This record gives sequence, structure tokens and C-alpha cells, in this order.
Amino acid sequence: MPDQDHVRIDDIECLSDNWYHLYRVSFDLKRSDGTWQHQTREAYERGNGAGILLYNRADRTVILTRQFRLPSFVNGNSDGMLIEVPAGLLDDRDPAAAVIAEVEEETGYRIGKPEKVFDLFMSPGSVTERLHLFVAEVTRNHREGDGGGLRDEGEDIHVLEVSYDDVLPMITDGRIRDAKTIILLQHALLTGLFE
Repeated sequence: MPDQDHVRIDDIECLSDNWYHLYRVSFDLKRSDGTWQHQTREAYERGNGAGILLYNRADRTVILTRQFRLPSFVNGNSDGMLIEVPAGLLDDRDPAAAVIAEVEEETGYRIGKPEKVFDLFMSPGSVTERLHLFVAEVTRNHREGDGGGLRDEGEDIHVLEVSYDDVLPMITDGRIRDAKTIILLQHALLTGLFE
């Protein structure tokens, strides 16, 4: 982590490197009044990711996934299942290449070049992840396989095709609760992708 004129890193301690990495970072932060304040925070490093909204203009549908997410389960999501756009970690790949691969693994759709719409931090208070979000138009002809994810990675992904008319009510009533998915669906609604 590089120092800046307003941040001086004092120490970085790895607390866990089991699944991803959890660090305790001690640093000095220059406040707006010019004084320096020592702080200690933890940051969870899980790598950067990419997600994509697949929309079928001809059929007026979007392609989503449904899968078990342990953190949502332990935080009160009764069955742990979340409806999401296809997404995954970059694993040292270009964001567009990563999302193309994730789409095929998770949904069975084979797409060309996706359109990038956002680059954002999902939970910047504790997680370092930077998420690259895309959209791509698909047709039924783009589906070349079953999808479902990679069994050896513990994935058991269900592919959903949801009508344009149903996605907003699914956000409103809580069936869709994943932030990246809501952001991409609202982007589609606001920019006229669904017209």
C-alpha cells in the first residue's frame, strides 16, 4: 500500500489468509484541519470482480442466477439463496474476459464483447473489492450450454429468465436483494435498455 500526502501506513498485519486475506492496517490520516490522527482498521482482501446484466430485448427478459450465499444465510436470509447477475472474481484476468468466462460457466450463454457501465466499490468500509459491471444483449441463440457453475468450486447455480415487467417488483418485494444486481437493473431501467 503506497503512502500518500494525507495517509502514512505504519504497519500491515495479516490476521487470516484462509479463504481470502484479512489485514489489520495501522496508519496516520491527515484530517481536514491539518492534524494527523493514528487509526487502525481491518480490510478484507478478496480480489476484484466483474458482473454483467444479460438482457434479451426480443423476449423482454433478463438472465439471472440463483445460488446459496453463506454470508447472507448467517445474516438472516432464511434459505441463503440470492438472485444475482452472473459474476465472479477476476483472478488476474481482464474484467471483460473474466465476465465472459463467468457468463458461460454460470448460465451457458456465450457472449461477445460486453459493454462496461460501472467500476465501483461495493463495501468500501471493510472490503477492498473493486467491481466492474457490464451489460450485454443476448438472444436464445447465445445459450450453448446448461450453465450451473463449477461443481469442484462448490457452485450449484440455477439459471433464471425473468421478464422485464417482473424485475422491479422483485426488487421492491425483496426477492432480489443483491446490490450489484439492483444497480445493473436500475441502470437498465433508467437508460432505456428495456425499451
